[in-house]
Amino acid sequence: MLRQISFLILLALSPLAAQAHEPGEADGANASWFTFAWPLGENTLKPRGASTRGAAVVLDPAPGEAWRRLREPGLSTLERDRRAILAMAGPYRVSFNFLEVLRFDPALKPDAPYQSWGTEYVFVSEDRENFIALQHILVMRVKMEDGSTGMPMVVRHWRQEWRYQSGALLAYEGANTWARRPVPAQQRDGAWVQSVFQVDDSPRYAARGRWQHNDSNSTWVSDETWRPLPRREWSVRKDYQVLVGTNRHTITADGWVQEENNLKLALDDNGNARAQMPYLAREYGFARYQRIKDYDFSAGENYFARTEPFWAEVRSAWRELAQREARFTLKAPVDQGRLFEPFFDYAQTLADSKRFDRDDARAFIDRTLRDSYLARD
Repeated sequence: MLRQISFLILLALSPLAAQAHEPGEADGANASWFTFAWPLGENTLKPRGASTRGAAVVLDPAPGEAWRRLREPGLSTLERDRRAILAMAGPYRVSFNFLEVLRFDPALKPDAPYQSWGTEYVFVSEDRENFIALQHILVMRVKMEDGSTGMPMVVRHWRQEWRYQSGALLAYEGANTWARRPVPAQQRDGAWVQSVFQVDDSPRYAARGRWQHNDSNSTWVSDETWRPLPRREWSVRKDYQVLVGTNRHTITADGWVQEENNLKLALDDNGNARAQMPYLAREYGFARYQRIKDYDFSAGENYFARTEPFWAEVRSAWRELAQREARFTLKAPVDQGRLFEPFFDYAQTLADSKRFDRDDARAFIDRTLRDSYLARD
């Protein structure tokens, strides 16, 4: 039986694929990892995280079928955009890197860089002409102290949904609150809204942008958006409340990358940017998805197949809520408050071969959202 652990536990166990390569260290397994920072000389800052390593993987550098389809001549703009989004699906080794590159408050102490890793399959869960949904599933195999490889740990990771020329998006406003906002008609033409969801399909952030294609790559750049703090930040920082960032997704022949340019924003008691020193720092983020081959993702495939009907009902409930309520607030941040646990537990019963019952699942979802998630006046 596959072994699943909660997202928080996974991050606590496995945030590092390799340590930073420090001056004077002999070349070897760590030589390909590096840290850049400002000012020069801050090389004593070791990356945050634990020290687990994953099983060896085989990179697949040859241009994939999705890349060849993306470059076919004669495609309409819409179809080329769609193929760029679909090219993000597949098997990957992922490295996550975040570095605070500017500190606007001289009193702030240097913040250690963050590095993590994962082996992840990105599934196409929905594909229609104007809508594509991609579900990320981690399938982690940790290398043990005795040199053996542990059993696969399957974790439902984040989800991204893409809507073409969408008339609205769900925006984060701070203080665990989201609101439905219209996209002006003049900003919709040719644009895609990417909505990012947390591990339990609760909202995280959404942004509008357009794809640009050339012979080297395809790239989508977002508007600036507010987003809640991720675990890598709220677990160590209490001095700001919102990340204000832009995303860039770039499709390449052997995978794709996601770049983030984030400002760390402190709010006042009214939920607005505070008057003095509102922005504490700027960080860069870089997630590299490198396509791999000959890696056994079957545990993740089984989990996805058995639980996706349940998660589809979860998404339906969230969408109904967003349509019904112009603005809504959660009782706590989903990860900090561990709000996701009832949904993860229910999904695990399905992964362990329990037959899916839609009526039972929907009653459970509605009850959980009402009792565990939503804040009421």
